[in-house]
Amino acid sequence: MMFPATTDWDDAYTNGAYIANGEGYIARWAQGAQGFRDRIGDLGSARLNLAYGSQPRNRLDLFLPRGTPAGLFVFVHGGYWMRFDKSSWSQLAEGALKRGFAVAMPSYTLCPDIRIGGIVREIGTAIGFAATEVAGPIHLAGHSAGGHLVCRMMALSSPLPEPVRQRIAQVVSISGVHDLRPLMGTQMNATLKLDLDEARAESPVLLEPSPDVRLICWAGASERAEFIRQNALMANIWRGLGAATACVVEDNRHHFNVIDGLSDPASPLTKALFEP
Repeated sequence: MMFPATTDWDDAYTNGAYIANGEGYIARWAQGAQGFRDRIGDLGSARLNLAYGSQPRNRLDLFLPRGTPAGLFVFVHGGYWMRFDKSSWSQLAEGALKRGFAVAMPSYTLCPDIRIGGIVREIGTAIGFAATEVAGPIHLAGHSAGGHLVCRMMALSSPLPEPVRQRIAQVVSISGVHDLRPLMGTQMNATLKLDLDEARAESPVLLEPSPDVRLICWAGASERAEFIRQNALMANIWRGLGAATACVVEDNRHHFNVIDGLSDPASPLTKALFEP
């Protein structure tokens, strides 16, 4: 069977136009996040806007359960490396908090004020900082561009200090973009400014995994075809390089609601993140 070549990469990476009421999700995310922060006292406590670096957006929120944390969960948001910040995703900490984990959610400098390689280094710094605040195993998840960033942490060329990398127990890339080269054919590349050298250097599928990586690539069955392709690509390539990987396509989920399971401690997504 022959698959047609993709000629419209802008359409391939467009999500909102193909999701019912897609335009309403941005406000819904922000409202849900604020509501979660307003009731954090029911679940634990919060330390907001902690500086992990010198740049204005080098800030993270740290949500703490009652009692000693079982470990650390770090969630890295998406937005094609050029949109959003930590303030829209706080509600996704609930599942981990209810399992006894502390949760760190960093913001990072956005393109075009930085290159993607610079964001990779910032996220490495953010995770390293959070790791000094919370002991125990570290679990990583990221959505879309955030999926790229958490996978990038697990490559041999990771910016993470080796003692921090060794603490990482599980990584879940949710609807991740793992091969950056197609993005060079999109209009957004006027902002991302990707060239072939950087696309090759920062694409996890073109890099070797660190030893003992455990990676789950997770996407929704109603995603655009390109995200499903990228999801399978990452799991398959790193499996061939010796990493323990899984590829999951969750029914009745699209690019915007595929992350919702993180707010539920018993959801399949949260179980995959925290259970062996």
